[in-house]
Amino acid sequence: MLNIPTQSFPAPSSQQRVSPSGQSGRNKVALKPGHSLMDWIRFSKSGKDLTGLRGRLIEVTQEELQKHNTREDCWTCIRGMVYNVTPYMDYHPGGEEELMKAAGIDGTDLFDQVHRWVNYESMLKECLVGRMATKITTAVKGTNTHTQPESGWVEISLILIGYDWFQTDGTVHLVVYAKRKIPSSGCTVVDLVAGVLRLEVLLGKMSYMLHLRLADEVETHISVHTASSVGKIQVSIRKQAKGKWPSLGEPLEFHNTFLRKKDRAVYYRDCVLLSKTEVNHNTYVFRLQVPHGTVMHVPVGKHVYLKTFIQGTEVVRPYTPVDQNLAGASNHCSQVSDLYLMIKVYPDGMFTQHLNNLHVDHISVSGPEGTFSIRPLCDVTHLYLLAAGTGFTPMARVIRLAVQEMDTIRETKLLFFNRREEDILWRGELDELAANNGRFQLEYVLSEPCESWTGRRGRVDESMLQDFLSKPDASKCFVCVCGPPAFTELTMGLLKQQGFSDKELHAFQS
Repeated sequence: MLNIPTQSFPAPSSQQRVSPSGQSGRNKVALKPGHSLMDWIRFSKSGKDLTGLRGRLIEVTQEELQKHNTREDCWTCIRGMVYNVTPYMDYHPGGEEELMKAAGIDGTDLFDQVHRWVNYESMLKECLVGRMATKITTAVKGTNTHTQPESGWVEISLILIGYDWFQTDGTVHLVVYAKRKIPSSGCTVVDLVAGVLRLEVLLGKMSYMLHLRLADEVETHISVHTASSVGKIQVSIRKQAKGKWPSLGEPLEFHNTFLRKKDRAVYYRDCVLLSKTEVNHNTYVFRLQVPHGTVMHVPVGKHVYLKTFIQGTEVVRPYTPVDQNLAGASNHCSQVSDLYLMIKVYPDGMFTQHLNNLHVDHISVSGPEGTFSIRPLCDVTHLYLLAAGTGFTPMARVIRLAVQEMDTIRETKLLFFNRREEDILWRGELDELAANNGRFQLEYVLSEPCESWTGRRGRVDESMLQDFLSKPDASKCFVCVCGPPAFTELTMGLLKQQGFSDKELHAFQS
């Protein structure tokens, strides 16, 4: 099961963070030669016994787990499954210290704080010792007890949400009642595959799901209509053959459930890579098409996971979509949406190199993930964006939202850090927007500029932020930060020193 990265990623004490002097690079613990991810994949498939149990799977008691708590003999439990992570110590990008925090105990919470997006089940498959003796189920079932899913309601902590359905001879309609104001788009993800309907409604940190095998065959065209002010979502599907259905269909696992989003298993659909457009010397926009039968829009500030298999091992990475350009799509259709992902291709990046050289033009893509919400921006007057390198990607859609759709934001300012001039992403579009829109301002900062550069130089520091940020009287300010972990950690600390509260700050995962 994959889950959602937290806002603080990696954790503040993690060895995956580096000192500020390295803030423009990729931040990992230096591994010994021959201990890269690819080396681990080869080692784990070598046929060696990585559990010490000669291929046996055992049921592990709490007392037995606690015995294996040393560097030379380290077991840990993640979501009820026990792994011998001793062989993985020297391959772990976060270093030995990170793994030892979970030695001999249930490490699920520690894992989720730092690595939720990592597919540990595939990575540690050969290290599986067995299952914990006690298994706890946390899914919350809906209150509907009918054998046929005619309707259903779930009530959790005084939050009431439910669904109903109706039909004509040619169409079947599902209606979800959220009983609150909801976003006009982006909160509903629908997947229809081989007659199985999976409908997920994202409500803040919560997820409501309908999961059904429909009673009869339907077309793959789906329309979703949202009445945001009353919290009503209607999903309409065409029947292949006209006639009345006796029931909607057969409820499947997790049908009519309301869970915390992080407790919901990540669902993937197979997307097609349509094109790749060069942005600069090492960054491209990859255009992905969702399958027929899927309606999905990624809200501003959210990300998706890309999943693929490399040498037989499942590898997952998070990326934040951008619009086709800084101005956004001109003819936006609420039912059809391609995904545009701006991705830097690293020379030593196993995943990005694989994506860049993708010959089979398919890749698995998750639904929207992440903690960002546009709600705090609704009464903001001054929006400040601090981005380093590809940390610009979540800012691109925030900029468009602020200058095109939120008249209450009087000023949006971007401070964009890069190494060299040729590294600046979408520079032409940013310059054009700043020239033509008085509510948007930007400055570039280069750490390795050429002699002719006349703009800001250096790295983020206290004086630079004091010069860039201001809090006019009667203003309400909000600051977004995104970049390599060390950049984000340093910048967030400096902002708090300048008096910004947690409610005025958001750090995107890089």
